[in-house]
Amino acid sequence: MVEFTRRKLMASSAAAAVGAGTVGLVGADEDPEEHDTLEAPYVKGNIDRFSTTALGAEVTGPFVFETGELLYSLQAPSDDNMEPFNRGGVGVFDDFRFTFNGKNDEFDELEPPRTKAEEQQVLGAAGDYRLLVQAGDPINGGTERFGHPQTPDGENVAELAGEDLASAGGVTDMNFFVSTNEEGTEGYLFTNNETRPGAITRTPLSRESGRWEADLENAMELENTEAFREIGGTRINCYGDLSPWETPLSAEEDYGHPRVNGLATVSDVLEAGSGVGIRGASTFWNRPNVAGIEDALADIFGEDAWYPMGLWALTGLEKHAYHLGAEPVDLREFENEDGEIEIEDRHRPIGDEAFPNRYRYGKIVEITDPASDDPTPVKHHVFGRAAWECPEVLPDERTVYLASDGGAKGIYKFVAEEPIPEYDDRMDVCGTLYAMKATEIGEGPVAETDLDIEWLPLGTASNAEVEAWISDYDDVTQVDYLETHAETDWADDLEQALREADEEVAVNGNQDYIADEEIVEWAEQYAERGPDGVDEELRRVPFLETRAAAKEIGASVEFNKAEGIDSHDEAEPGDFIYFGISALGGSMTDDQGELRFDEVETGVLYRAELEEGYDVSRLEPVVVGPNGSDSVSLLDESLINVDNVMVMDDGRVILCEDKGSFGRTYENDAMWVYEPPAVLRTDSIAVSHGATGEVDLTLSSIPDGLAGGRVTISVEHADVAEITDVSYHDALELTSEPSIGDGSSVEFRFADLEDAIGATLDDVTLATLELEGVGTGTTDVTIEVHSLDDDDGMAIDTQPRPGIVVVGPPPIGEGSGSGQAPTDLDGDGRFEDVNGNGRLDYQDVTLLFENLEGDAVQLNEAAFDFNDNGRIDYDDVVALYDEL
Repeated sequence: MVEFTRRKLMASSAAAAVGAGTVGLVGADEDPEEHDTLEAPYVKGNIDRFSTTALGAEVTGPFVFETGELLYSLQAPSDDNMEPFNRGGVGVFDDFRFTFNGKNDEFDELEPPRTKAEEQQVLGAAGDYRLLVQAGDPINGGTERFGHPQTPDGENVAELAGEDLASAGGVTDMNFFVSTNEEGTEGYLFTNNETRPGAITRTPLSRESGRWEADLENAMELENTEAFREIGGTRINCYGDLSPWETPLSAEEDYGHPRVNGLATVSDVLEAGSGVGIRGASTFWNRPNVAGIEDALADIFGEDAWYPMGLWALTGLEKHAYHLGAEPVDLREFENEDGEIEIEDRHRPIGDEAFPNRYRYGKIVEITDPASDDPTPVKHHVFGRAAWECPEVLPDERTVYLASDGGAKGIYKFVAEEPIPEYDDRMDVCGTLYAMKATEIGEGPVAETDLDIEWLPLGTASNAEVEAWISDYDDVTQVDYLETHAETDWADDLEQALREADEEVAVNGNQDYIADEEIVEWAEQYAERGPDGVDEELRRVPFLETRAAAKEIGASVEFNKAEGIDSHDEAEPGDFIYFGISALGGSMTDDQGELRFDEVETGVLYRAELEEGYDVSRLEPVVVGPNGSDSVSLLDESLINVDNVMVMDDGRVILCEDKGSFGRTYENDAMWVYEPPAVLRTDSIAVSHGATGEVDLTLSSIPDGLAGGRVTISVEHADVAEITDVSYHDALELTSEPSIGDGSSVEFRFADLEDAIGATLDDVTLATLELEGVGTGTTDVTIEVHSLDDDDGMAIDTQPRPGIVVVGPPPIGEGSGSGQAPTDLDGDGRFEDVNGNGRLDYQDVTLLFENLEGDAVQLNEAAFDFNDNGRIDYDDVVALYDEL
């Protein structure tokens, strides 16, 4: 069996079968209305509205218990809603359970709210939403309040003078439950609050008398523990994940991390000789009263002034410092001429080393020992630094996919060298960080345009190494901003020193942190030597300045609001992982970079098939939203601005909205349940010239069983491979003998009379095809579904997934092994066994060397391009030798 990637499949369908003189192209037909949405909504499968939330609130933090009961956050609702829906919090649906059968038959789709009373509360298609805990509720014996960070002395940070702590306790997001008993009915709920500084609450939950109850008396704010202060606390804790080893992972959505705006690169800054108009918010991190930088830039640069990307997220840095132990500033209230109370800012620059280190935020925070008296946080620095919306840790316990929210952001992957829980100390976790490079496949509508994915390695390191690099900046304070960049002594004239420092930093960069020149030098060495060949002092760059580094080497830092990633908990290669893009716009739709879609204002849900090693190489759209110009009736029934995504064990997907008002007859965000289509697929194989191999035709995700159907399987290039024989599944008693004809296609007609193929979400083999390699090259094995019915007599919504056949070259040369065709020993599409003797040995290297210039080698690039550079050369001989 060959484990081909989706990228190889794309390449095979666009390439000529070598020696056959034919080219087979698959994908979207050319369309003059490039990328227009086919229809709104466009869904491969089915979606049903389960819930609408109260006015002003997002649907966030979905979680489904083992019992099938559903919980989600009421995030930042309107104060004008009826009680109790006027305060943010976390609630559960009583008297409803998902049955995990792959169908939305547990509920009838919810009608949207039509009255003012319905708009001001949480509605559900089944069950009743009941709030378990809300913003500001007393917890932990009354010593804390839900979602409220404190100073080390126990003062509520939100109540200190200075900038407001945005909606403390009410911007609830992630919810993950860690069970402490075998029945899954007792444990702890971990909830994020998107405040600055951040908040993570642990609330004991238990299911008693048929419903879930929260023990607020013993709930606690983890951020107020010494263990959290030792890692610098957290910022804007958004969504997250529950690891396969049952620990919560909280994502810091640090929007303030960009050092350059939009699609600009640090190279652009150096080429321009100035960062004016380009620099992002992170540049001004340690500026005293950073909220004042917008006005300062306008005053200094006039018409050339700009808004640094992510600046709003830097507000609250002073309060973050107080949370960590810095002395609060002295602010005095006074009455102005209008009789209004204002605050006179006597703020002096913070020189305390408790001031937050910018490189400690924008991280994935794992809470180890989650059920102990002292949960311990670990920041996975090796995952990179970004505005993380969520991570998704795969069941191999090594692979992590990560989405960064906001405009012009990247999607990343981390692969650990060993399963993460096997490291005795989480600081020893070591692996490689990758950035996604995406390319549109074809020029069709958005709903038919897949993305080809390549992963660019940024670097390899351990948490301990990155922690050591970060600690070099622990003593950087607001005082340094002035003393490093201003000539005037700030103690004598703070206003003048600030002006001088602001101008210097805007033009030449913030010298307290990694310099522009270091990032560009890292990229130049990367291009010349690869990620592992850069100078030791530059290895820190991609881990501390992830977005800037990824942009310098050509990664796709163009994604707009990538807000959801998830797969089911026991996903294996062949299963799907979902990626939500809340609004397909901005840098994904401009005329720069690789992505140039037409806009889909309401976003797209993509999915990818997990390949061998849990890799992903192709994203396909499965739900495409409407645009504002579409009819109100369509908007009312469409998924709009998908946010959090959660895949249930039966493959269905919970889709949460973050839309606000978008032309619907109702302004409430909704939660939908997506039923993916059944998947009908053929395997892929590599066979030697003149040999035969078998591929299976399989069907998965049929919650209503299979009654029968008619399907045609075709070989795109019959001069590369032919169908020579076919056999049916034993259960299909009534079948029509397949007609193979010229070997290019075969039609299956079958019926399951005895109901042997019942409801199942697993793969069912319908038939097996024998194929013979008659020529050299690659060909697609395509599927056409004429009809496919379930046991209820309804048509099965099916997504065909083609396979490929790689046929190896004919015998090579007159030397050792003459007369035997080369074989592919490891199923990677490369024919290492050049002499055809069934093993890799030195004679294979010799035979390839002696015949490198011959047609049998030169005309079979795909078979012998061992160094993967797109051509046959002497380095392929070296690469093959290295495999011995």
